[in-house]
Amino acid sequence: FSPWTVGFDDYGSECDGIRITAFLDAGQDNLTPLGRLEKYAFSENVFNRQIVARGLLDVLREFSDNENDFISVMETVARMSEDGEPTVRAELMEQVPNIAMFLHESQPNFPAAFSRYLVPIVVRYLTDPNNQVRKTSQAALLVLLEQGLICKGDMETKVCPVLLDLTEPSSDDDYKIEAVAIMCKLVTMLSKDTVEHLLLLRFCELCSDARLFQVRKVCAANFGEFCSIVGQDATEKLLMSKFFDLCSDSLWGIRKACAECFMIVSNSTSPGVRRTKLSPLFISLISDQSRWVRQAAFQSLGRFISTFANPSSTGLYFKEDGTLLEVPRCPFDRLGLGFDSGAENNIQNGPYYDSTHTPPRGRHETEQTDENFNSFHYWRPPLPDISEELEMLKDQVPLQNQAIQKVLDCLQPHMDDPDNVIPQQLLDQYLSMTDPARAQTVDTEIAKHCAFSLPGVALTLGQQNWHCLKDTYETLATDVQWKVRRTLAFSIHELAVILGDQLTAADLVPIFNGFLKDLDEVRIGVLKHLYDFLKLLHAEKRREYLYQLQEFMVTDNSRNWRFRYELAEQLILIIELYSHYDVYDYLRQIALTLCSDKVSEVRWISYKLVVEILQKMYACGAHDLGLNFINELIVRFCHCPKWVGRQAFAFICQAIVEEDCMPMDQFAQHLLPSLLSLSSDPVANVRVLVAKALRQSVMEKAYFKEPGSAYSDELEETVMALQADKDRDVRFFASQDPNMALMDTAALI
Repeated sequence: FSPWTVGFDDYGSECDGIRITAFLDAGQDNLTPLGRLEKYAFSENVFNRQIVARGLLDVLREFSDNENDFISVMETVARMSEDGEPTVRAELMEQVPNIAMFLHESQPNFPAAFSRYLVPIVVRYLTDPNNQVRKTSQAALLVLLEQGLICKGDMETKVCPVLLDLTEPSSDDDYKIEAVAIMCKLVTMLSKDTVEHLLLLRFCELCSDARLFQVRKVCAANFGEFCSIVGQDATEKLLMSKFFDLCSDSLWGIRKACAECFMIVSNSTSPGVRRTKLSPLFISLISDQSRWVRQAAFQSLGRFISTFANPSSTGLYFKEDGTLLEVPRCPFDRLGLGFDSGAENNIQNGPYYDSTHTPPRGRHETEQTDENFNSFHYWRPPLPDISEELEMLKDQVPLQNQAIQKVLDCLQPHMDDPDNVIPQQLLDQYLSMTDPARAQTVDTEIAKHCAFSLPGVALTLGQQNWHCLKDTYETLATDVQWKVRRTLAFSIHELAVILGDQLTAADLVPIFNGFLKDLDEVRIGVLKHLYDFLKLLHAEKRREYLYQLQEFMVTDNSRNWRFRYELAEQLILIIELYSHYDVYDYLRQIALTLCSDKVSEVRWISYKLVVEILQKMYACGAHDLGLNFINELIVRFCHCPKWVGRQAFAFICQAIVEEDCMPMDQFAQHLLPSLLSLSSDPVANVRVLVAKALRQSVMEKAYFKEPGSAYSDELEETVMALQADKDRDVRFFASQDPNMALMDTAALI
């Protein structure tokens, strides 16, 4: 028979735009839709079966309202999964995640149906003889797990047993290698109990697979994930010996993989194991005979050192998301001294320092890694800093119990000696990363890696040991490679938090000043976190930078508009750091200049900056300065000969009203008349924003709704005129209900 006359009309090899379920439509065969599904699902024509497999999601949608029909379709799917043609099986498996999500959202009995019909197909295809089908099922399994669609019971009774069978010593090599890879990917999505009881011992065996280096390499690459899941006890009892073996494997690629995951493994061990066992092991990797292993080890060195950090002595720690926090102070009663300090401290309530930096997950850094420098992520609950409380007690309370003094005596050597923080060999190796000889023998970008991890190392050593790193930091800050200086520029605000105000003023401010005069590629680093750095300085020192802010207006390449855009964004934040006088005298002129930028994106973010400046004036009671600024805006924008300037004035007026930047009577007196005058502007795009400002914002303010309002009649007349405007967009915005979803006017700007 010919498929083209009974349901697959117009189909060809490129049929994505055609309704796939067209074969269910009534044709010449007088079959029911389910009958036609059966006919084409098991047709002798492979193409027909492929189309049915590709359209299974739509088929299920067609029959989802009827429980019996739905079950019939699911049973058809189960039978189709046994199709002898690999392309049909692969097509079917590609649809399984989508089908699972649909069932999850629309079928109340989803778990039972999914577990009965689809999970067995996914599991069976993991051992399919066809490579493409196996790969498709592996990908589908990961998606299903990520979406939380496979229950724990199915994982433990159906999926894991198959993976364990495939990783038996007697298993086929290709199947085994694939199963190890899928097992390692699954481990991060499974519970600790499941991993420990079902997979951990097998993983240990696979780490020692003497025949297949591919298996050992996959295990080495994912070793850290297993350690993170099973925790310290299992890591030290079962996994540590395997890690030592992998670190001394005969293949350099496996040793390199171990070096790359060293930090994660270290985080899963006790301080004693980290210092006495992992440190010597890392030294062996950093002096490995293979340059590639040495290179990976040096890239991981700073991160490994960071795992020695102790928040109780540094006073700071990095959360898992990269946010740098102060360690909350310890209540006196935790010392057993009977004092009541009041509210219990909570780690999550510590003051935040703005940061979105996370360490790279891959083994090769991208161009973005400078912006995402490697802050150390200290994810164990930090110990509280008790030093200040002890000092207070020492000064204010008669010390009858000499135990407190003993604690202070124990703390002091730890605070002063870097050897007590990290092993000296590790520190020496890290400091050697700026040696030019290292670039020749290890990695031409080794200095960049040193700069990349420096905040984590500084956090580990603490303020009291900054002298160990100071020379290295200054060497990096003057490195001939701009990428090294750029990396430091992106992280200098974090380092300032770690070092505190005195060391920042003495050692970081001069380097910060140098970066301000560097290449644009370096300057962008300090510019992106200008607010974060300036807010850490004392007011007098911070004020010195007012004179330098305008220097950011000059770039090596005038087409680098994103630089000016970033400046405007930072100035919006920086406003709060200065008095209204300084904002008026220094930032106002920069803002007005940015408002005239050739690039529209820069202009529009600058209009928001203008609004923030005006709000600062009125919030500080500087009405005279505010009025002067308003008059400047009217002259520069409302009376601008270019229509984009007049349009900007309407936008600024709307933002002023929406942000409540000034009292509405002042707005009505000083800005509204100028805004109303633009309602008859010859350019429709100007009138559109006037209509939008009036209808959506101005007329919604209570001040203008009050009976007898001086401007209510004029507002009504203006809006009515705009509602009768010759331009359709103007009429739309003048008539739109402010409570409705607002249409975007970006296209009109």
